[in-house]
Amino acid sequence: MLPGLSRRALTWVLASTAAMLLPTLLPATPAAAARTAAVAATAACPATGFVSQHFHSGHNGVDIANAVGTPIYAVGDGEVTISGYIGDYGQWIRVLHPDGRISEYGHMVRRDVSVGDRVVAGQQIALMGAEGNSTGPHLHLRIWGDRSTSYGIDPEVYLAERGVVLPCTPGSGPRPQPLVYPAESGRVVSARSADGRLEVFAAAADGIHHAWQQEVNGNWSEWESLGGPGNAELALAPNADGRLELLAINGNTFQHRWQSSPSGGWSGWDSFGGGGRDTAAGVNADGRIEVYASGPAGLFHRYQVAPNGGWSEWESAGGGPADSRVEMGKTPDGRLEVFALNGTTFQHRYQSAPNGGWSSWAGFGEGGQDLTVDHNADGRLEVFASGPVGVFHKYQTGPSSWSEWEPMGGPADSQLTSERTPDGRVEVFAMNGTTAMHIWQTAVNAPYSDWAPFGTGGTEVTAASNADGRIEVFGTSHAGTFHKWQTGFATWSGWIWLNNSAGPAVD
Repeated sequence: MLPGLSRRALTWVLASTAAMLLPTLLPATPAAAARTAAVAATAACPATGFVSQHFHSGHNGVDIANAVGTPIYAVGDGEVTISGYIGDYGQWIRVLHPDGRISEYGHMVRRDVSVGDRVVAGQQIALMGAEGNSTGPHLHLRIWGDRSTSYGIDPEVYLAERGVVLPCTPGSGPRPQPLVYPAESGRVVSARSADGRLEVFAAAADGIHHAWQQEVNGNWSEWESLGGPGNAELALAPNADGRLELLAINGNTFQHRWQSSPSGGWSGWDSFGGGGRDTAAGVNADGRIEVYASGPAGLFHRYQVAPNGGWSEWESAGGGPADSRVEMGKTPDGRLEVFALNGTTFQHRYQSAPNGGWSSWAGFGEGGQDLTVDHNADGRLEVFASGPVGVFHKYQTGPSSWSEWEPMGGPADSQLTSERTPDGRVEVFAMNGTTAMHIWQTAVNAPYSDWAPFGTGGTEVTAASNADGRIEVFGTSHAGTFHKWQTGFATWSGWIWLNNSAGPAVD
């Protein structure tokens, strides 16, 4: 990678780009349909009120009118792909559903969800307003079905087919919490603080270094040295109250530190255990963080005994591959799943129920170099592993069933990371000592493109999403730490230093 000559000076509005490009970016394909799990045809009432304007050739949606502040609810389970502002539409939200369809909500006075949030049918996502081009307070609801055209489908028909007839009365009572997916672990890691700003940590020989966005979707701070274990493997996870927790392990020690308040300053380092090879962290359905670590004797785990609370003692995970690379994923029903890979074997284990006990280790494949875990728009996990002949992947075909391994080509013995694009497609990044490449789903829940160049080589790579949904990739090398970010759905900046500073070198 070659650093650029200037710092980022980019203002990019994802919402307006998405509004223009969505129909052509998400073509319906037989391959996508074949790989999508069965979805129950149910929906939830979007809001109380009367229908003030129906769907027709000059009105792409249905208007539900009521007072300012009336709650608005997601019509189905899914993931928030847009949550922002656009002039004629005011505040608006898009939710991508497991079947690939999209619900869209406009003119709100308040949004309660952010890009990347997992929502469930009937969950409050906003409050009704009259922002943008509006003659009075209402919800403008659109449903995108056949994405090969530039016009939606009738929301009243869509809802009626799923048991909801407008006008309707939303359900009451508690709703399930959105899923919190594990962040990628490695020698460079990144995640968003509670206020939406990305933070990044890189592990060098002299300890951990830290930088952060100075504003949401914005420019970066200078690097700050934090000390801690040298040449460590890192993991990040959010506490139930939004405070990030950072974990760092090397061959001699395991330490952690945490934000003292959501999006706030950080504690000092505290002991977390003995040394090991690698670590990963995930959040249980009830908000408790669970940590896995590998070493010569296999894997061990430790978990919070209460949300935001203290920790259990270390417990044996019942074996698993020695000195393995470790990543975690989360199934659609909220169960954590752990994947462990070393040079000779690949195994996984999973919770038997959300927040519950764990299965025994099961074979998942042969050995390799590195792995990354992500989830499709319909919630199915997808696992990627690298080795001497390139990258392979394997994906869930049901709640407990998996495809066979499929070859993808790509860089041999590469470091891997993955992230979701703003429209819900999985994108994979692979870097070895000589090259960096990426590959992406051609449609939601669909097969993949060919590999495309992404830069020159490095030592480690990770990816995270900005608050507006744009992916940002961080790569390390012997010269320092670089980053690269989306400037549109399919366009990227060049590689540059963070804030014109080389930052930590990672061997």
